[in-house]
Amino acid sequence: MGIEIERKFLLAGDGWRGLGTPTLMRQGYLVADAVRTVRVRIEGERAVITVKGKSTGASRGEWEYAIPVPDAAELLDGLCEQPLVEKVRHRIDHAGHVWEVDEFLGLNAGLVVAEIELGAEDEAFDKPDWIGQEVTGDKRYYNSSLIRHPYSEWKDNA
Repeated sequence: MGIEIERKFLLAGDGWRGLGTPTLMRQGYLVADAVRTVRVRIEGERAVITVKGKSTGASRGEWEYAIPVPDAAELLDGLCEQPLVEKVRHRIDHAGHVWEVDEFLGLNAGLVVAEIELGAEDEAFDKPDWIGQEVTGDKRYYNSSLIRHPYSEWKDNA
């Protein structure tokens, strides 16, 4: 079993802009509930299907497999919950870790979050000065939640 240990943060400035390489992503969910998610994603020129288990702290089981891009497009347009999550991801190297900064589009426009994957929940890491408040356990910021409850509906109450 794969384990994903991920922490999520809001941004505290634009110091990240111009860093890393931007990649357009489209993703949708075949299943998204409290116990499991099954996600389909097209990321640039590749596609994957990902199964994730229930989160415990910053950890959860994760299995990811490459699939053909045309198959992913059919799943996204025909079987996944709508609307899809669309975003531009910027992968930024900083102090031995990779930060993934996601700028959301569509109904989630205006939301920008940064994630870092760790080897252990208590692993130390350096936060760039553009990292703000941690939102790891806040379900509103889960990509699977943004389909049913887009940022545009609740951003003024965040």
